Amino acid sequence: MAISTDAAAAELGNTAVRSSSGGWKSARLIIFVEMAERFAYFGVSSNLITYLTGPLGQPTAAAAANVNVWIGTMAFLPLLWAFVADGCLGRFRTIIISSSLYILGLGSLSFSAMIPSHSEDSDQLKVTLFFCSLFLIAIGQSGYKPCAKVFGADQFDSNDLKERKAKSSYFNWLMFGSCISITTTRLVSTYIQENVSWSLGFGIQCVSMLLALLLFLLGTTSYRFTVEREGKKNPFARIGRVFMEAIKNRRQHNSDIANSNETLLLLAKQSSEKFRFLDRAAISCELAEIEEAKSVLRLVPIWITCLVYAIVYAQSPTFFTKQGSKMDRSISPGLLVPAAALQCFINISVIVFIPVYDCLFVPITRSFTHIPSGITMLQRIGTGIFLSVIAMVVAALVETKRLQTARDDLTIAMSVWWLVPQYVLYGVADGFTMAGLQEFFYDQVPTELRSVGMAMNLSIYGAGNFLSSFMISVIDRATSQSGQTSWFDNDLNKAHLDYFYWLLASLSFIGLAFYMWFAKSYVYNRSNT
Repeated sequence: MAISTDAAAAELGNTAVRSSSGGWKSARLIIFVEMAERFAYFGVSSNLITYLTGPLGQPTAAAAANVNVWIGTMAFLPLLWAFVADGCLGRFRTIIISSSLYILGLGSLSFSAMIPSHSEDSDQLKVTLFFCSLFLIAIGQSGYKPCAKVFGADQFDSNDLKERKAKSSYFNWLMFGSCISITTTRLVSTYIQENVSWSLGFGIQCVSMLLALLLFLLGTTSYRFTVEREGKKNPFARIGRVFMEAIKNRRQHNSDIANSNETLLLLAKQSSEKFRFLDRAAISCELAEIEEAKSVLRLVPIWITCLVYAIVYAQSPTFFTKQGSKMDRSISPGLLVPAAALQCFINISVIVFIPVYDCLFVPITRSFTHIPSGITMLQRIGTGIFLSVIAMVVAALVETKRLQTARDDLTIAMSVWWLVPQYVLYGVADGFTMAGLQEFFYDQVPTELRSVGMAMNLSIYGAGNFLSSFMISVIDRATSQSGQTSWFDNDLNKAHLDYFYWLLASLSFIGLAFYMWFAKSYVYNRSNT
């Protein structure tokens, strides 16, 4: 890996001195940068549905759908940013540009909350500026997120045994620090937004992201920069070319192609058995490029079967929060717990889960399975999906009990702490599935396609949020016909979130069955395991 000490030096071809660049010195700073960014993002997303249904006056179903679309957009845009970062700008410049857009969006969001609602024109301006701000945040965050995490890992040399071990530790501490920051903002920011000022609450997130960018720039002279080999095509372009050539040659027989290209003669022995139709691209593509395309295509069944998990994951910042808003949130006279603050139990669960998983679960399971990681990546993902099914069952049971004691549009005496078990189950499921998916899509693609793997991982949650938004819209329209009460009625005491939760639990169980079928037949990439 060729590295350089700063952006200018990278272009001039200078190399870095190991003792004064990269390693923990740079990675530790990036962890703090990530903590500041996570504080900013979750300070907005955790309580967004409360703002939409409160100051902006949106119906519950529409607000939930808007939140899902926004989060989904941020999870899909990294596919575009990965192309830009790998093919044009590089990760360093991409982080700076996307962070600047991020800050601009957060600043505009805070300003939109300051606009008073005195007339129809001012209301329209407030809403327009608000959604434009969310759009800017989505663009900025989706460029920052995949690049910053990988840029931090780039500070360790994989060819050095000591630094290779440190890289694994870096990912653990990155997740640990992020969870602490997310927990803090869900407690502090949500309280300020609901009890002091929405504008101030959003403004704090802008300051936090500005601090993140300044911290990142502070370490510029100590960073290591990966220098790509000259003439190497963008990974997206390579994969796309393989598919295009395979389609172009779809009507030709392998024997005809072999007569005009000796490369195909090697495929019988050197290429993988699955997706042999891509071998037709051998007339103009290298064997390595064809295998790259196959390695990505092999991930698609796992990607599809994990979508239901992502749909379940989308409910935490929306309907779980609305549930809590209709329950008894008092912890002392005059002091209410913000409904969105309960999401911190997800992160607390992850903080507790990580050391338990590494220190207890892995050694115990390793003694039985003789697998270094205790269980395989797909087993880890499947365990989390199963726990997400249990989480939805618990959520449905709690909501059923809440409705039994509810009165029209009133806060009921049932304590909000009844929601804690479903949040905890969510957190433990994340520890299994979210971490497992990240490792799986990082490990099961060729080294030069890691950005593609990371983008595919993030896109699962994007698709899940879009599907959640679509389901909510369809169900809301179907259940509100002929004067009936919608499952997502604005008065949650008349709604039926319990039915929706039971539906998600059923879909998750079906999705788990399909996942197990595909996982059982999956053959791991031999070069990465």
